[in-house]
Amino acid sequence: MSNGLIKNMKLLAHNTLNGFGGVGEGMSMQVAKDGRRILWIAHEGPPKNFSGVDVTDPRNPKVICQTELKHGNMRSNSLEVCGDILAVAYQVYQLGLPEAGVELFDISQPESPRSINFYSTAGPHSRGVHCLWFVDGEYIHMASGAPDFTPKHPRDDQIYQIIDVRNPTKMTEAGRWWMPGTKKEDDEPMPDRIIPEPLENLRGGDAFRLHNANVYPSHPNRAYLGYIDGGAFILDIEDKSNPKIVSHWSPHNPYPGFTHTVMPLFDRGLIIVSDECIKDDGADWPKLTWILDARNEQNLVPISTLPLPPVEEYIQKGGRFGSHNVHENRPGPSFHSEEIIIGCFFNAGIRVYDIKNPYQPETIAYFVPEGPENSRVPAIQMNEVYADENGIIYAGDRWSGGLYILELDI
Repeated sequence: MSNGLIKNMKLLAHNTLNGFGGVGEGMSMQVAKDGRRILWIAHEGPPKNFSGVDVTDPRNPKVICQTELKHGNMRSNSLEVCGDILAVAYQVYQLGLPEAGVELFDISQPESPRSINFYSTAGPHSRGVHCLWFVDGEYIHMASGAPDFTPKHPRDDQIYQIIDVRNPTKMTEAGRWWMPGTKKEDDEPMPDRIIPEPLENLRGGDAFRLHNANVYPSHPNRAYLGYIDGGAFILDIEDKSNPKIVSHWSPHNPYPGFTHTVMPLFDRGLIIVSDECIKDDGADWPKLTWILDARNEQNLVPISTLPLPPVEEYIQKGGRFGSHNVHENRPGPSFHSEEIIIGCFFNAGIRVYDIKNPYQPETIAYFVPEGPENSRVPAIQMNEVYADENGIIYAGDRWSGGLYILELDI
């Protein structure tokens, strides 16, 4: 087991998930009733739906469950665990397929997940659910198409939806919001595209649709949205049936699009905003992770970006190079810090930052393994990261590397 490039971290274990090592944007931890710690992992694409990995001993992870998708024209890119309920997002590759939506599973017996209910978001202009957030046991906040939503532009299809799951056998929509001007019936003009057509020349996402919606139980009336080329939004969701804009910030353009995650650091009045790299070989460089001053939530001010390694060194490695996911300080068996930021940066691996001084963030640790076997690119593509309350870091490669388990050594 080669460590690759590593600083102030220890590689505890590596597991290729029975040869299905393509990890999506979903990792979440369950502490089972018998005390076992199960890491649930969404897969980047078919044939697998999700995997359950016993990480009670993080040096000896064991796959205890792997499930299959209904067919090869769909993916379960995202998932979340709350108690003994697992929520899984289904996105289809062809508009109108009926499998688009979200499914709840009873995982009280982790080896044998049992479907509780499926909520369909299928429709003639819907690809279903790309990403979801489920941390309070009551509501799922998700990016999805809908049967009654027709976008003005086909790539603006996934909007913010709030799903009430307090009765998991009868899920209902509690509210929705979309960027004004993106729905066919909107009176507002459609937002100007970040860059011109054609699609193959895109440097950003060229889409005004939702990626992430984060809502924290400590501040249940605020939703923090990463709206791809629309930038970052804060919404007031006190009335979930009628979300309202509190503030909006976007660097797009001149910077290339694809705002991914908007993570508040409430005690410090800061917000972390990541812009996802979506092109290989630096074609959409730079994709940055920003630090915003949010003490006045109606006037978000960028004050710095997280440092990345030398561009020349990593662009030539292959695959994507730039920001993606950060560990999101979710409730549960989860690491929580307002000074240490853990992120995954595709071929720049897992990187850890000290932001005690938010104007001068510092890289304090990193792990960049060698490119895994059977990957479609020669370099690692770290796609997802989760850290538990003990500081153990779980990271996943996008194409074939599977699960890497790390420990900070600082």
